[in-house]
Amino acid sequence: MKLPSPKRAAAIFMLLLLTVLVTAGFTIGRNGERDIVLLDWELKWAHSGEESVAGAAAAPQEDWLKMSSDRSRPLPPADADAAWLRFEIPQAKTHSALLIDKIYGTTLKAYRNNTLIYDSRQMVNFTGSKVLIPLSAQQGDGPLYLWSSGGDRGFGVGGQIRAGNYDGLMTLYVKQDLVDVILGTSLIFMAAVLLVCLYFIRVQMFSGGYYLVLVILAFGVLFITYSPFLSLILDSREHLVEACFDTALYILLPAFTLYFERIFGPGKSRHLVRFRNIQLGYSCFCFAFLILNALLSYRLEQLYRIMTVDVLGVLMIVQLSYLLAMAVVYAYRGNKDAAIFSTGFAVFAVISLSELMLYFTSKSPFHLFWWKWGVVAFILSLIVILGRGFARNYEQALSYSRELEQFNNTAQRSEKMEIISELAASVAHEVRNPLQVTRGFLQILGERSARKEKEYLNMAMEELDRASLIITDFLTFAKPGMEEVDVFELSGELRHVAGILGPLANLQGGTIELQLQEGLHVLGSPAKFKQAFINLIKNSVEALGEEGLITVSAWKSGQHIIISVKDNGEGMKPGELARLGEPFYSNKTKGTGLGLMVTFRIVEAMNGTIQFHSKKGQGTEVIVKLPADHSK
Repeated sequence: MKLPSPKRAAAIFMLLLLTVLVTAGFTIGRNGERDIVLLDWELKWAHSGEESVAGAAAAPQEDWLKMSSDRSRPLPPADADAAWLRFEIPQAKTHSALLIDKIYGTTLKAYRNNTLIYDSRQMVNFTGSKVLIPLSAQQGDGPLYLWSSGGDRGFGVGGQIRAGNYDGLMTLYVKQDLVDVILGTSLIFMAAVLLVCLYFIRVQMFSGGYYLVLVILAFGVLFITYSPFLSLILDSREHLVEACFDTALYILLPAFTLYFERIFGPGKSRHLVRFRNIQLGYSCFCFAFLILNALLSYRLEQLYRIMTVDVLGVLMIVQLSYLLAMAVVYAYRGNKDAAIFSTGFAVFAVISLSELMLYFTSKSPFHLFWWKWGVVAFILSLIVILGRGFARNYEQALSYSRELEQFNNTAQRSEKMEIISELAASVAHEVRNPLQVTRGFLQILGERSARKEKEYLNMAMEELDRASLIITDFLTFAKPGMEEVDVFELSGELRHVAGILGPLANLQGGTIELQLQEGLHVLGSPAKFKQAFINLIKNSVEALGEEGLITVSAWKSGQHIIISVKDNGEGMKPGELARLGEPFYSNKTKGTGLGLMVTFRIVEAMNGTIQFHSKKGQGTEVIVKLPADHSK
């Protein structure tokens, strides 16, 4: 089965998010043109025993306070634990409704013409949730009375209040909060994809991968359970929703710190480790408290709220502030991933800190909203870091593949060289002796022959001498070991080679220029060394054109001696350059390829390396690197 990659999952997530935002924005804008926004209403403070709509309707006008949408919700008197709200509703059509943007409290009932038309039916903690109240022509044209009571963050209404077509308001009601559900499910999907991918790759390639899965998964659950849309689906299971929200939060906080620690380390003096342990312990404590409160039928609800809302909120502020400061420090040190992480995390932290501050300092209930977009920005930064990590691993895998291919080629070349060298040694020994005997007989015959016959015999002996030189190259290739190993000064040897090949270069219309540093000593055979560089410089001479120049340079670099032979000859194509050193390969008409093979073997026997750099029409440079000797 082909698994979706994290990059593809991210693309799907972003496309889905964009689609939802465009759809929701279009729907909101379209419905806003049809709806009527109620700009003012009336409020009357009450007590729990005054839940009588007839009594509220009969109350004198001076007991009612004028309210408007541009004013904040007033604080109730010390003895009030409920409130009546009165709305003048436009004439209702067959299918109309009232959409209240924010409702607070635990109990909500709606009356019209002394008739109950809406009842929350259970103790629900409305902390800024939307409520849609259906209206109909059968209910009459009287004012609408709302009864609101209870709640740890007060009671009453806030935000905009809209009256209009039921279908349009229902669409607006669903679309505005459905974004949270889709964002949450998208994050859960991404976490599942990452988890499957992590199953098939090494954990070392993606440090902290499982913690990132927990972070994304927890954020997804928080998005879904925080959405007011969930109350439409689960009806009376608000305690289950709160338990899921709290559990996700208890997992998120330590997992987030652990992921941060895996990326950037434990911090100075391991303060992050200590903070993480405290956070992990407190999350376990809160989870145990959650279970205990549920077993006791929520009789510890008030104490639970203090421990898991107030205390945990302060701990979250400390965590976000501390991690944000550390992220900025790491980004300042030049780490690109840290800069990306810090940017996304800074957006999330600043938004979350601002909303947490407003939540704890606001006199009226504050509905957290913008934090989810901070989360989206942060998750996007994590996706970018993930993509960069996989890109680095891909490049590293390619590099390993190239190195493996180069190693295999080297191994195959060494194996071929070994076979050829054994064959060359055997052939050279078997052929050299008959050639020497044949040359001796030809020399005797030449002394007794006429002038014309003697000329032909001399030509035959010259060819035998050339064959003997080829056999010598074969033997050197087969056994490149240094017969007379000694420490020698290579500048003098290079001058000797240049002196030998200088006349040949002049015949080709070129010159040999020397740029040699003195006191360069290496360990090896001077004769073999000269043989190797005679082959290299001779190849350069044969590649020269008019006004050709061969520059031979030598200098010391660290623990090595660098020798460069550079010419401005015809150069080589990349295909020719790649085949240099192969057995019997030559780009010359009468070449055997043995000379360069011998040179490779001699340099290898001296524990050195040889590299060729060439461009067609621009010339060739040979770089030989030999270990320097410090005994002199």
